[in-house]
Amino acid sequence: MAVFVSLFRAINVGGNNKVSMVALKGLHEELGLQNVVTYLQTGNVIFESDEKTDSTHLAGKIRKEFEKDFGFSPEVMVRTAAEIMQISEENPFLGHPEKETKWIVVMFLSGSPDDVAKEALLSAYTGPEEMVVKGQELYAYYTNGIGRSKLTNALIEKKLKMSGTGRNWNTVSKLLELTRRI
Repeated sequence: MAVFVSLFRAINVGGNNKVSMVALKGLHEELGLQNVVTYLQTGNVIFESDEKTDSTHLAGKIRKEFEKDFGFSPEVMVRTAAEIMQISEENPFLGHPEKETKWIVVMFLSGSPDDVAKEALLSAYTGPEEMVVKGQELYAYYTNGIGRSKLTNALIEKKLKMSGTGRNWNTVSKLLELTRRI
């Protein structure tokens, strides 16, 4: 059995698109996924599947069932436990004492942006934040915190021409820990 993490975009944010974690867990179980565990109220679900399928197919299946059950269709990105481990290992901002982990965000993207899209983002934004795109993830270091930053999900998605959902480094670390427990 393989361990996966599904990461939902824009549920339970700002009082919109409310979905209980009990209901989200139930949805995954309805799909035959096993050992389902949720983390926080923002749509992080860890589970096992014996399906021999890729993450994109699994994300589509979850999204389709979600829309049927809840009446709206948020983006959902699915990563394997091995991919979460790789994301952790490849974080370019770790190991630098001057960089606080609380200001690191990983944006899980719906695909791998091409070089033109990456350049469009990098040339459109010249703020103090640092960004690195690796595969299907964008790592960002919010030098002055995320609250007032002009480096928003909307800007990132517009320039990369794909959707994504961000998680702070503490959440990513906890998801990694939970995948190891299953």
